[in-house]
Amino acid sequence: MRTARDGRPGATVDTGALAYASGPGRWLVVAAALGSGVAFLDGSVVTLALPAIGRDLGGGFTLAQWVVDGYLLTLGALLLLGGALGDRLGRRRVFLAGLVVFTAASLACGLAPSGAALVVARLVQGVGGALLVPGSLALIDSSIRPADRGRAIGTWAGLAGIASATGPFVGGYLIDVLSWRWVFLLNVPLAAAAALLTLRHAPESRDRRPGRLDVAGSVAVTVGLAGTIFALIEVPARGWDPVSVLAAAAGLIGVVAFPVVERRRSTPLVPPGLFGSAQFVGANLVTLAVYAALGGALFLLALHLQQTLGYPALAAGAATLPMTALLVTLSGRVGALAQRIGPRWPMTVGPVLAAVGLGLLGSVRPGSEYLTGVLPGVTVLGAGIALTAAPLSSAVLASVPAGHVGAASGVNNAVSRIAGLLAVAVLPVVAGIDMSVTGAPLGPGFGPAMWICAGLCAVGGAVAAATVGRGARVHVHPLPAVDHPCTGREVLAPSNGSGRSVAR
Repeated sequence: MRTARDGRPGATVDTGALAYASGPGRWLVVAAALGSGVAFLDGSVVTLALPAIGRDLGGGFTLAQWVVDGYLLTLGALLLLGGALGDRLGRRRVFLAGLVVFTAASLACGLAPSGAALVVARLVQGVGGALLVPGSLALIDSSIRPADRGRAIGTWAGLAGIASATGPFVGGYLIDVLSWRWVFLLNVPLAAAAALLTLRHAPESRDRRPGRLDVAGSVAVTVGLAGTIFALIEVPARGWDPVSVLAAAAGLIGVVAFPVVERRRSTPLVPPGLFGSAQFVGANLVTLAVYAALGGALFLLALHLQQTLGYPALAAGAATLPMTALLVTLSGRVGALAQRIGPRWPMTVGPVLAAVGLGLLGSVRPGSEYLTGVLPGVTVLGAGIALTAAPLSSAVLASVPAGHVGAASGVNNAVSRIAGLLAVAVLPVVAGIDMSVTGAPLGPGFGPAMWICAGLCAVGGAVAAATVGRGARVHVHPLPAVDHPCTGREVLAPSNGSGRSVAR
């Protein structure tokens, strides 16, 4: 069956012929879940491995920042291009290419002989992730028949929820019992299984008239982010040497050039017209504030629990499980609530509640008990993020015309990753955390860091109250936001009003 995905006859080849109840349909959903799962889980589980990586490879706190930010850098910069490549070259083909790149990079990470080699492999992993993340739900959306897409995406979300809940346990066990290298090597058989299932069961689909690729925009945003992040991470450690100055200058040029390039492109990565909506701008500012707070806080919390409180990796992973459980169980209900009352009040109250949770975590110090110190903070933080995530999706999608929901969702997805990227680079310096000694306790800087994150969340709530309309609503399937929050984004399947689900 061929349908026009945007209402223009013949605009898109959309196979849409597989029944979810069929064998090929179910196996396609499993393949999509495996492919996206390795990319999503990589962020949270790798964070648990940072102390072990530091003990083995050295590099201090700077290496820990690069291991996280190297992946987020290429992932965030290339997400929109990855989706565009799938539309142009074929979603199945690009998804498979992402699996190949991600698998090869995971193997290189697991075998990395030095910190520099690991960072390079992480950068390549992010490229693979940028092809996998937008391609995962695109496979389901273009291949499963419309009447079954809601059930298929629900199953995909459920599988992702299971992965989010079990990933920290499995990762922590591998780190404690075997080696941090197995966190990366485990991706190899999972990605290989996803590739085999995709080859066997996923039909190909692509846009007939996709327009020209915005290569110049992709180069500008990548150079801008890379130069900026290099300067933010390296200047505190090495000072303003010629390399740092050159990187900062390149970053500034890239950041300034990106909007100029986008205005001149016929098919830009980020259509400038999106920013004519005050609600779209406001929702993305909320995303920037809340996900910067979340990414920075969870990065430091994983280190604090292990290096300061002496938790094994498995215990540190289990410590944040209440947050994941709340995201899985509450996000669907909150999405239904936002459908009835609009996203404004959940988006206002949720970040404030998250700020309270982060403030509680700021009091965690050596000697703190889990039940009285860590658990209250992660529980309140999880409730706040669960209250925020689904309405945030609604606000973004409701703020633009139906024909731009894909671009709007892609922009918001990239903003969330870039927010975490910047937080990991900047927060330790601003909070005064000593980054000179490998594996050392984070010291008194951890508390101020959590309070800075709490302030960011509070700002996000205030922005939501000021910019999100009272009556802005979107029809949302009550599917949970099941990403582990350290990776950055939730998984939802909202409708754009035409009956088609939208992959976040």
